[in-house]
Amino acid sequence: MAAQSLALAPTVATRREGAHRATLRDYWALTKPEVNLLIVMTTGAAFCMAQPNLAPQSLGGLVHTLAGTLLVASGAAALNQWMERRLDARMRRTARRPVASGRLPPTHALVSGVALSLAGICQLLFAVGPLPSLLALATLLSYLLLYTPLKRITPLCTLVGAFPGAIPPLIGWTAAGAPLDRQAWLLFAVLFLWQLPHFMAIAWMYRDDYERAGYLVLPRGEVRSRFVTVQTLAPLLLLVLATIAFGAAAVLLSLAFLRFGLRFLLRRSAADARSLLLASIVYLPALLTLGVFRGHL
Repeated sequence: MAAQSLALAPTVATRREGAHRATLRDYWALTKPEVNLLIVMTTGAAFCMAQPNLAPQSLGGLVHTLAGTLLVASGAAALNQWMERRLDARMRRTARRPVASGRLPPTHALVSGVALSLAGICQLLFAVGPLPSLLALATLLSYLLLYTPLKRITPLCTLVGAFPGAIPPLIGWTAAGAPLDRQAWLLFAVLFLWQLPHFMAIAWMYRDDYERAGYLVLPRGEVRSRFVTVQTLAPLLLLVLATIAFGAAAVLLSLAFLRFGLRFLLRRSAADARSLLLASIVYLPALLTLGVFRGHL
């Protein structure tokens, strides 16, 4: 019997270790790391654009800015999944999320989200400055209290949601000590416009899923086609104009992005929506890289 118990001990320990790792993976997924990567990237790029000749003493400020922004974004993701857990459970795309699937209790997501958000806002406030902290707070509140509930009320939620989505570059810009001038707002505009075709691609790919869950991210009936066209084409055309300040290479990037948008609008297939989505994911880092290497807008 003793020998049998000893033989079972490693198995029990292995199972516990596996369960522990699975829980850690769920907490990691709760923060939506793939989204946070884009947020941190835009924040860091804006910091570098605002301070082209990055001094060694500024590296600490950059690290605090990225860490604080990451914490707030992670907290917002956790709170979003807590708020939308019942609707997420109805969608194939989101049903396996930690809270929606029941792997993490809702209270754990709530506590984690609040703790991460407060930690990020405090880090920005005390290590960077009051304005970046206020901008992060505005991003958090507008995302959770405006965009999230509007997804069930009106397709215009995408326009509203583009505002908090475009604020992270302003966090990085002001954290570098630069004023909110024309260049800062141009960067805000670029991020605002970029989000609309990006999300239209997602909304089209998962339109049946969204309807099943009760989200109204696309209008119903005949107006849907016109809505998708306007929300895709107008921002892409404006991006071409807005990125003139980034140089000829940026304009070419925007024209390539526009090409994917036009192909999606002409065919309205899931494959073309996916291509537009991938193009948007490539476009943004490429554009920001050009902005950083130029040293200014």
